[in-house]
Amino acid sequence: MVANLAHRLLSFEEYLVYSDTTDNRYELVDGVPVAMTPPLISHLDIAKFLERCFDQEIQRLELPWRCYREAGLRVGVRKSRIMDICVIEKQYVDALRTAGSAAVFENPPKLVVEIVSPESIRRDYRHKRSEYAAVEVPEYWIADPLENKVSILSLEEGLYEAREFVGSQPVTSRIFPELELTAERILKTE
Repeated sequence: MVANLAHRLLSFEEYLVYSDTTDNRYELVDGVPVAMTPPLISHLDIAKFLERCFDQEIQRLELPWRCYREAGLRVGVRKSRIMDICVIEKQYVDALRTAGSAAVFENPPKLVVEIVSPESIRRDYRHKRSEYAAVEVPEYWIADPLENKVSILSLEEGLYEAREFVGSQPVTSRIFPELELTAERILKTE
């Protein structure tokens, strides 16, 4: 679907099939498609490493979950975010697959990771924090190579409680309690 958006907002359903004939990726913010900037190589390295770690843990524990990079999550009536990484129940993946729908989930993942880049600081720390809490994502990780820290936010009574990890501190996750990672290893790029 090619759309002229000069004077109208997209519904969530229109966003799911939106294309402007470019290779740009878009988030939907209050009905407006907002182009995402291409990621840095370090961003891709961090995402690939965490995806591999999560996939191994899911397989080892035989959990009915899947890990994806760059899937979408509906966070409002006319709002959808592209997550750097998410861990979501297989039943929600199967439902989208059966429906032949775009990879935009309407059910909250178990865990979401965002990797901070210079242009995403405010979005990752502020906007996505409140949006993910509102749709009840139990655990939200913010990997911040700019500040050399990893924040893990756990949902408690509708609000996130944040813990920060730096250097060789072991990162602790409620979703993956046996995962052995440090902030330093997560942020290390090859």
